Amino acid sequence: MTSGRDAAARPGPADPAGDESLADAFGAVARQLRDKSAETLAPWDITPAHLRALRTLSRHGTMRLSELSDHLQIAPRTATEVVDALQARDLVRRRADPGDRRATLVEVTEHGASILAEIRATRGTEAGRIFGRLSPADCADLARILTKLRD
Repeated sequence: MTSGRDAAARPGPADPAGDESLADAFGAVARQLRDKSAETLAPWDITPAHLRALRTLSRHGTMRLSELSDHLQIAPRTATEVVDALQARDLVRRRADPGDRRATLVEVTEHGASILAEIRATRGTEAGRIFGRLSPADCADLARILTKLRD
């Protein structure tokens, strides 16, 4: 059993001012990042979900729609809708799977790769504005903590 003094010595889920929980602070930063992301992507008429799919295809290469839905952890129908939207903008293309005529492969187009490079450059600048307020040590700590929470 722990004493009251031991419990008081452990860091709690509140900030130093004691008026905002850790979950509230995390939520506020997440909303700020989401809003900034949507604002940054607006010139390309791409949603964060579209960007995730485009990045996944760029990173892992050509894949079946079912594999893409697995990577993105979304329903196959949702993956189809995302690919439809990306294909309408000539960012990805579908082609028949030579190993299985029933399956469709999806790959990033040259235009898609070019747009992705532009987005990465812009988002890097935006991330720098948000995370630039942190010291390199704080950034490293935050990355370590978020990785731990994500996994």
